[in-house]
Amino acid sequence: MLIGSPGSGKSTVGEALAERLGSDLLCTDTEIERRAGKPVGDIFIEDGEEHFRALEREVVAEGLRAWEGVIAVGGGAVLDEATQKDLEGHHVVYLHVEFGEAAKRVGMDVARPLLAGNPRTRLRQLLNERLPVYERLATFTVETTGYHPEEIVDAILPSLAGQDTGRAQQ
Repeated sequence: MLIGSPGSGKSTVGEALAERLGSDLLCTDTEIERRAGKPVGDIFIEDGEEHFRALEREVVAEGLRAWEGVIAVGGGAVLDEATQKDLEGHHVVYLHVEFGEAAKRVGMDVARPLLAGNPRTRLRQLLNERLPVYERLATFTVETTGYHPEEIVDAILPSLAGQDTGRAQQ
């Protein structure tokens, strides 16, 4: 289970981790788009954030119950109290990214509706709001700033084998 802010690398690292483990990746945002038949941004605009969050909650809960591979959870999903409870007892890897790096990675991404308006300011707000939740839910934290996805996977793998807990030192 991978959690983190926009731009932390959840999808990219998730793909690399799933490949290394010989499993599949469930990216919750991608699954929501598949079910809704439209991009996340359109769901927010046409159906509202509340509808998106309900879909997100459903996809995360189903993934936790039945998915056998890697799950990359949308950045805001962890704000849902039921999702937080569902994550208890699972190995949750928090992909930490510094603000400057996250801003570079997401840029002016219009596909990220919560960053509409002033993306840098909104991203900083999201990071500040969500950081305590990410840190509390994490059973393992990996720094992603300045690291290649394969290096991040190398840092995660020992934690999956129970060889390491806490924060990865790269």
